[in-house]
Amino acid sequence: EIGGCSYRDLVAQFGTPLYVFDEVSLRQQCRRFVKEFGGRHADSLIIYAAKAYLNPALAQLLAEEGLGLDVVAGGEMALARAAGFPMDRVYFHGNNKSEEELRLARRWGVGKVVMDNLYEMHLLASLGGRSRKRTQALLRLNPGIDPHTHAFTTTGVTDSKFGIPMATGQAEAALAEAMETPSIEVVGLHVHLGSPIYELEPYVEAVRRVMEFAALCRQKYGFQMREFSPGGGFAIQYTRDRPCPPVADYANAIVTALHDGVKRAGLEMPRLILEPGRAIVG
Repeated sequence: EIGGCSYRDLVAQFGTPLYVFDEVSLRQQCRRFVKEFGGRHADSLIIYAAKAYLNPALAQLLAEEGLGLDVVAGGEMALARAAGFPMDRVYFHGNNKSEEELRLARRWGVGKVVMDNLYEMHLLASLGGRSRKRTQALLRLNPGIDPHTHAFTTTGVTDSKFGIPMATGQAEAALAEAMETPSIEVVGLHVHLGSPIYELEPYVEAVRRVMEFAALCRQKYGFQMREFSPGGGFAIQYTRDRPCPPVADYANAIVTALHDGVKRAGLEMPRLILEPGRAIVG
């Protein structure tokens, strides 16, 4: 059974194949992330990665639990809007956003756009034109870190197609350019190392590198990092012989690294954004 319902009864009613989700389990996992991260860093926001799975009922449940939403395409953005999800808690991710999708994001009041590359940044700038409306954005960095997961789902190494490389100096140049763009307000920095990640150390190292980068850019360009996201990729247990860290361990490692890095660099404490997907719904 799942959620008190017999598998056999469900199959008899709906047939197979059938995907079944237990609302109680979903809510408990949402609350676990909110509690573990928020208890260590009060200014935290958990945003659910919609690419793991999304339908209108789940979008409404997530909204009720106070989560934000990470969308990567116009369809996910439209589903969230149709479900009545608060659009100011939507973050528009992805490395292949179209001009029309970015235009919709501005029109529908999407909270933040996570800029993944220079082409996208220039598209966003052109859509702003002479408008006084500034798009709040985070810049996705590529920190050059291997999270030791499957090669096809590793996104933080330097030759990945995701994010702007830090090691080559391109990330610094992109941030400087974005700060000079009138229609874009860069409010934070983002990294995502891949998934599923069973180790804690890659997160710790990513946080350290981004804090050093933020300190450098504050000194050179006056950049103020109001938001920071180490992404998601938190693992779930697929097999009996490979357990994954509990949410509390991920939270402790990331928040400790953030507080240490901010203190060492002399930065203002940013809002922390986390992006679990499969770790909630899987």
